Formats: sequence, C-alpha cells, structure tokens
Amino acid sequence: MVRIVFSDIDGTLLTDDKRVTAKTEQAVKGLVQRDIPFVLVSARMPEAIYPITDKMGVKIPLISYSGALVLTEEGQELYSLTMKAEHTAAFLEAVEAHFPQATVNYYAGHHWYVRDAYDPRVVLEMKITEAVAEERPFADCLQAGVLPHKILLMMEPADCERAERELQALFPALNVVRSAPHLLEIMDASVNKASGIEVMLRHFGLEADESLSFGDNYNDLEMLRYTGTSVAMGNAPQPVKEAAGAVTSSNEEDGIYVYLSAHHLIA
Repeated sequence: MVRIVFSDIDGTLLTDDKRVTAKTEQAVKGLVQRDIPFVLVSARMPEAIYPITDKMGVKIPLISYSGALVLTEEGQELYSLTMKAEHTAAFLEAVEAHFPQATVNYYAGHHWYVRDAYDPRVVLEMKITEAVAEERPFADCLQAGVLPHKILLMMEPADCERAERELQALFPALNVVRSAPHLLEIMDASVNKASGIEVMLRHFGLEADESLSFGDNYNDLEMLRYTGTSVAMGNAPQPVKEAAGAVTSSNEEDGIYVYLSAHHLIA
C-alpha cells in the first residue's frame, strides 16, 4: 500500500516550459487531502522549489540538493551534508585551471553565491527558478566556514561532457554528474536521492515498500530503484523506463495525475 509519494521536479512535476498543469496540481492536492505526504526531490535549492509549492498552494516536505538537505514542510532541517572544505577548495582550483569558461555556482543551504550576478547564465537560471543569486567570493565563503551543499557548473554541452569525465576522475570523493547537457552538479559522493528518501521515510515512520516515486532522468535512478513502487515518465530515456516498475504519460501529458488516478490513489 502506498503511504508516501516522492517526485522529481524538472521533466516530471513540471512541463518543459516549467509549469505545473491543472491536473498535476489536482493530483498533488488530492494526495495531501488524503494525508499521503507528497515530497519533492530535486537538485534545486529550497528557494527554487518554494515558488512552485506556493503557486500550488501547498506546504510539503522537500528533499533538496538531490538529498544533501532534507526539510520538513515547516522548513525544519532533518538532514544536512555539505562538501568538505578541502574537497571544495581543490575542486574550485581545478575548475579555474581547466575550465575557466565555466560559470560557477556555490549553493550553501538557503544561499546561492556567484561571482557575477549579471552573468547571462546566472540571469537565465534566476528567471527559470525564481531564486536570487548573491555575489560573494567563494574564498570568503570557505574562510567563513560556509560550505556548499552543491556546486553547479554551467558551460557548453561539449565542455560539460568533458568536465564530467575529467573532474569525476580527479575527485572520487565527489559525485560529478550532468543534470542537463549544459549543467554539471557536484556534491559529496555519499549524496543521492535515495539517501534523502531514507531520511524522510524515517521521519514519517514508513518503510521503503510503502513509498512510490516518479522520475524522468538518470539522476533519478537511485530513487526509482529504492522505493517500493517506481514510475518513469513517458519522456524518460529508455534505460530509466527499464529501471522503473511502470511508465506513465509524459510531463506534458499529466503523467503524475494519470498514474495516481488510474491506481485510485486520488479521487
């Protein structure tokens, strides 16, 4: 029996133009009304998730930074794991030396630090997520003991592909993974969506086999394999569909609503 639902955001909850459809919103509210927690699981920072939940008019728990920061619906911290200071410093140095063309984003808790808030890539990300970047030298962050939950690199797809390969080889203690052709996410190697879900299940006193997850991409694989019931979106690549227990319609076709409705989890 499903007693909690986890969902990725981009490509899953949201359409390609970053909207929640009326039926998807109806599905989320239907679960909440039935006291079935609906938990968003994303590489996004909390401030890039709250605008979505605010528009839906719901207060729900969050698994942010792909599991590095887990928050209750009231914003209480259940779990927090930042990158180590020495790994962060060495990584930033390597990026500066080998990928000076990258736009570097330093995410620490509820703050998003950048070198230049007017960088076109940063401006676009602010527009997409509605979060606000703050200018601050990364050396200052490190000196003040403000460590990142996540570093995000933005660059051209070919550079991103090479950076993923080369930086992962250089830093085995970190998880270096592309979340889009032009985006590279970096976190502590122990962080993944399944580890965040484990924390949330413990908080609610539930077991993995009582959980259901929706995802659409490779960084959702651990989550899909961990939950008792797993559903890939119709827009997911074939290997992700094969890893999931079921496939629903795409994010453009109310995939979450379609599955929950067909399985009588919502009215």
